[in-house]
Amino acid sequence: MRYLTDRKTAVGMGSAKTGTAHFWAMKVSSVALLLLVPLFVATFGCALGGTYEEVMAYYSRPFPAIVAALTFIVGFKHFNDGAQVLIEDYVHGLAQKISLILLACISYAAMATGVFAIAKIAL
Repeated sequence: MRYLTDRKTAVGMGSAKTGTAHFWAMKVSSVALLLLVPLFVATFGCALGGTYEEVMAYYSRPFPAIVAALTFIVGFKHFNDGAQVLIEDYVHGLAQKISLILLACISYAAMATGVFAIAKIAL
């Protein structure tokens, strides 16, 4: 019969060196979204129902454009971090690496597309 200590059973299971940094990054982005989403809804609500020219003029102002761009950036970064945790927990091997690369490409492409659209309207 083998008697193993907790340390001995944990040896070789990998290290948890980045867990704290990832946890705090998720918390910071959550707090940022807690502030940004109501601001985005309020600024988007002001433009809702307007004509094309009115909406374009509204988002050419700095405050609504900056709020929308920050919401896209922080929202998709938060999505990327959260989905990364899910993939790391439930997908293993080569499929995990491919999934993480695809996730990063999709989330950063969506972030860039949103920011580009806002920049095109604002400028």
